[in-house]
Amino acid sequence: MIRTGLRWLLAAFYAFAGFRHLVDPAPFLAITPGWVPLPDAVIALTGVAELAGAIVLLQPWSGRLRRAGGWGLALYAACVFPANINHFAMDMARPDGGWGLGYHVPRMFAQPLLVWLALWVSKAVDWPFAPKKKGERSR
Repeated sequence: MIRTGLRWLLAAFYAFAGFRHLVDPAPFLAITPGWVPLPDAVIALTGVAELAGAIVLLQPWSGRLRRAGGWGLALYAACVFPANINHFAMDMARPDGGWGLGYHVPRMFAQPLLVWLALWVSKAVDWPFAPKKKGERSR
């Protein structure tokens, strides 16, 4: 029940983020590292990827497709991490400190959590909540 609720919450998060990438790309373009080619296209494609991932997480008919979506969203969250680091560095260089450490430090810790959560809610992984097998001892 918790896993299902978190799956719906994560799907809503990614659907909203994907929508924002498509309708207002400016904030995302502002934090995109300079080495990213064709940033407008990349931001649009990330929005599409987030929307597709959200839809796949919520589909009821295929566990295999849902797991693939979980892997896709996990990979996506890992791939956008450089933009989060770039945003952190840009903000900290501003005279006013931008969003500040209170925003950026939790965001840095949240990114690996988003990777794991996408995998867990899609049932791509069960760690660390996998049931022990019969006869298996705790370490």
